[in-house]
Amino acid sequence: MKAFTYERASSPAQAAAAAASKPGARFIAGGTNLLDLMKLEVETPAHLIDVNPLKLDTIEPTPEGGLKIGALVRNTDLASDARVRRDYALVSRALVAGASGQLRNKATTAGNLLQRTRCPYFYDTHQRCNKRNPGSGCAALGGVSRQLAVIGGSDACIATHPSDMAVAMRALDATVQTVQGDGTERTIPIAQFYRAPANTPHLDTVLGKGELITSVTLPKPVEGAHIYRKVRDRASYAFALVSIAAVIQRDGSGRVAVGGVAYAPWRSEAAESQLPNGAKAVTERLFAGAKPTEHNGFKLLLAERTLGAVLAQAKE
Repeated sequence: MKAFTYERASSPAQAAAAAASKPGARFIAGGTNLLDLMKLEVETPAHLIDVNPLKLDTIEPTPEGGLKIGALVRNTDLASDARVRRDYALVSRALVAGASGQLRNKATTAGNLLQRTRCPYFYDTHQRCNKRNPGSGCAALGGVSRQLAVIGGSDACIATHPSDMAVAMRALDATVQTVQGDGTERTIPIAQFYRAPANTPHLDTVLGKGELITSVTLPKPVEGAHIYRKVRDRASYAFALVSIAAVIQRDGSGRVAVGGVAYAPWRSEAAESQLPNGAKAVTERLFAGAKPTEHNGFKLLLAERTLGAVLAQAKE
């Protein structure tokens, strides 16, 4: 691990201003992903800004009937909150499906959204990776790509986003609140939060320099069967090959987001219009234009069958 300087933030605006003014600065809260990357020297921040003192750890109702979740709410606390379990079961179930209990006790809401890809070539500093080292190339293209993207990738990167929680929040149309380095605040729909890799895969999100997530807001609860189904290589502590976050209504309509297949939770409202026609009709529309490799083409059929199981469960 390379040497770095450290400070504790005193307010969200001060933290954002400090990060914007210091080259190589990064925020740290739970550190469950960042510290691992620092040990491997995949990430080498020159300065860490500890945001844990900012008291962004509350869950509050909004005037619109939704729920505002502080950026520092731990994943365990969010998954077990009575209001989340009752009105946003999709989020609770996705969180419980991710990581271990020990990690969920430390990991935060904002950190969960910002965790980096688990592409093996990103973690191996001896391999070419445009996300880790822009312009160096992508060893995953032509390499072992079983876990990687089947849609939304580019000639520069086919990494997937690892979060389970983000898939559920995409299905629920969450929004992300931030404060920028100049003190201004903004709200970003989660549908616009992650950047397609194109020629700049090192930029995971639309966040600007020093911009700090302060909260995530879930809109008014959506009625229906909340189902999160995750397919992985092990029963626990493994990232998704494919995951489905769905809210299904009694008439067969609903909303669906898919994880493990792209740089971000993958959702298409046009594809959701096919839900009454079954999983095959939905996934054909959802994965139009997919470019699987010889190693991960199975994900297309796996997603169809997983969604089929979700739709069957919704009828029980």
